[in-house]
Amino acid sequence: MMFTLIHTVHLLAAFVYGGFLFVDILFLQKMQKSLPAEDGAKCREAIMAHVRKVVPYALFVVVGTGIYMFPHVFGHVGEDGLNHMQMVLLIKAFLGLWLGIRGFNQKIFKIDPWLFKSHYFPFTLVVIIIILSQIMWAV
Repeated sequence: MMFTLIHTVHLLAAFVYGGFLFVDILFLQKMQKSLPAEDGAKCREAIMAHVRKVVPYALFVVVGTGIYMFPHVFGHVGEDGLNHMQMVLLIKAFLGLWLGIRGFNQKIFKIDPWLFKSHYFPFTLVVIIIILSQIMWAV
């Protein structure tokens, strides 16, 4: 029962984080281009003021619940070594931890990323993580 609850919270927080990246890339950045520069910047900042209160914490919840679920899903390593599902799960966990560390450094320590400052790269990683989460059970 606890695992199901944690998994549900994990998915809901992932929808918040990934959904914001989706909206930012497909709508907010386009909105800035269709409005005069000053108005576009004001609109985006008005939205981002609210986003900064929710989205980073959703990322922390996703990473924290993912860490909790990892040993339950990973299981034990057999005599033959890692199976395919475990290898895919390790890749998925690495990408998720990278996003979490990046977000933690930005939110808590105010350290901007040196590379990939836009949301395109995190969005790409989220899409890759979603694809891996779907195929890890089939490999």
